[in-house]
Amino acid sequence: MDESVGLSRDVTAIEVMAVGQVVVPDGDPVGVALLDAAGEPVPEVADFFASMLASGSSPGSLRSYAMDLLRWWRFLAAIGVPWQQAGRGEARDFVLWMRLVGPSGRARGYAPATINHALAVIKMFYEDRIRAGEGPVVNPVPPAEHRNGRRVQAHHNPMQPFAPGRRAPLRQKQPDRIPRALSDGKFDDLFAAMVCDRDRALLSFYVSTGARASELLSTTMDMIDPGSQRIAVQRKGSGRIQWLPASADAFVWLRLYEQQTRRPDGERALWLTRRSPIRPLTYSAVRRVLQRANATLGTGWTLHDLRHTAAQRMVDDPGLSLTDVQWVLGHEHITTTQIYLRPREDEVVARVQSHLRGRTDRPAQAMAVGSADYSAEVLELLLGSGSRG
Repeated sequence: MDESVGLSRDVTAIEVMAVGQVVVPDGDPVGVALLDAAGEPVPEVADFFASMLASGSSPGSLRSYAMDLLRWWRFLAAIGVPWQQAGRGEARDFVLWMRLVGPSGRARGYAPATINHALAVIKMFYEDRIRAGEGPVVNPVPPAEHRNGRRVQAHHNPMQPFAPGRRAPLRQKQPDRIPRALSDGKFDDLFAAMVCDRDRALLSFYVSTGARASELLSTTMDMIDPGSQRIAVQRKGSGRIQWLPASADAFVWLRLYEQQTRRPDGERALWLTRRSPIRPLTYSAVRRVLQRANATLGTGWTLHDLRHTAAQRMVDDPGLSLTDVQWVLGHEHITTTQIYLRPREDEVVARVQSHLRGRTDRPAQAMAVGSADYSAEVLELLLGSGSRG
């Protein structure tokens, strides 16, 4: 599309309808599909997902890509532009819409990280389609380039740390965020809000293993070892199996959960739904468990906050090294783990307030003004003629 069309588009007036959806087809090896407004699968997106799956993307990553593309598809439908004709103007307006309007029921737009992730997925999709000879000649999402046109970090010295470069066009500046961890008291309140042993076991494993939400849900019956108090998870990204130590309490709650579970024959998933039909527990279902607890407590904790809590507890333990924590969390780079070394706001505030109270409690000391330090003229000007005695 010509970018001049985008210049006259009022993104705040665009009504993006909830057309299309992301589904999980039975028996589909890809595991996810994007349906258009007519309820039909989008073949180009299906081909893109197949390429990503062949390149090693996990099913969870594909579902995340599908949600980003669904948002893009709905925006294009709202402005009446086919995906093949989308240009830089449409990409720019999409970002503006996400920044200024965002999802319904929210007072502000999407978070910068959400916008950047959506742009990355859309860029990958169009790169895949351009290689296949479909879609526009130019990718709607502009690449990141140096001033001289070279790709950012194209000739990076592996012995040197990465230096931050210029942000690519349309990408959002993401503020540094200190991980949000639950204090012991806050976690106890959240744990008390759980209504069944399955949910208590899940929280106990999350806060003791530091596993990601989706990783723990991938655990099967052959991936638990109560004797050594370890549980295995499939790592995000690499897909490797890693055995993680867990607390004794977690295995106690797991045992209570297993005693109450009606496990169908042949079902290998460890975490199952409580109501019929009995099936593996999904991320969305666990998130709803936490949402109900938040509604009761008036809080806004997320599943990832439990991972942050586990990480912070380990970092605060002098018996564990930072590399120990890196291994447990599955971080590829130690710099990722180092974010937990930053001082937490509540702790800094408490220490500064203690410092200020100490300053206030100190007895005031009168400062003697020595006339030898000042000239007679200055003393007379400041204190009056009586200052000279």
